[in-house]
Amino acid sequence: MTALLTEYRKLVTTRLWWVLLLAMAGYMAVLAAAMSYVLTRVPSAGANPFADPSAQPEPLSAEQIAQTVYTLATSLGYVFPVIVGALAMTGEFRHQTITPTLLAEPRRTVVLAAKMVSSVVVGLLFGLVGTLATVGAGAGILALLGEDPQLTEPIVLRSAALSVLALTVWTVVGVGFGTLLTNQVAVIVVLLAFTQFVEPILRLVLGQLEWSEGIAKYLPGAAGDAITGASFYTGSGIGPELLSSAGGLAVLLGYALLFAVLGRMLSLRRDIT
Repeated sequence: MTALLTEYRKLVTTRLWWVLLLAMAGYMAVLAAAMSYVLTRVPSAGANPFADPSAQPEPLSAEQIAQTVYTLATSLGYVFPVIVGALAMTGEFRHQTITPTLLAEPRRTVVLAAKMVSSVVVGLLFGLVGTLATVGAGAGILALLGEDPQLTEPIVLRSAALSVLALTVWTVVGVGFGTLLTNQVAVIVVLLAFTQFVEPILRLVLGQLEWSEGIAKYLPGAAGDAITGASFYTGSGIGPELLSSAGGLAVLLGYALLFAVLGRMLSLRRDIT
């Protein structure tokens, strides 16, 4: 319990986490507003540019538009909580506080577990703020455009609520990844490159091929989307069908555990001075 409280205080007493929180809120509000307009006013917005024009899907329904917009934080904004989680560990190595941390609690597995559990609280905050910013801006624009924001539909509300859960889990994934790759600059570069460029391209390419479509479902971002049951990629016709919510949650937690175990065996096993 002492280790848990210590790690929680470390996480919330720095300024960077709330700077990222504010950035996420603004970013998601802008994206949600723009996407609400595009999906309702541009008929070809949901068309797959690589598919046969004669086989294009029907335009999205009001419910599908709402689900796609309200889960944008999970599809495009998860980079913020995953970076916050990674910084919880990489900051220790960058500022050389890992030595006193391990002197106070020499059981390295306990320290890692405490960081992962304490990140849930901050992850929940990022999930709430990111989702509320997305839903608020998206619903506002839909209403202004004369569209039904679908805020009373159970399936839409369920997707929005599960978006909070998915973003919370992403913070835990970040802690695991930060344990595996302890260089802070390298972690930020890798996470930005993977979440904003590499995985979106992989989901687009793999989703177009029958033999690789199943692989795309198990990519980290696709698993996070699956938790909510909706996705910008799937809604736009440029991604494969998603796993079940439970399946997506299991896969994303699996990534968090895999990174943490590898980090414990490799990075935290070394002598630290």
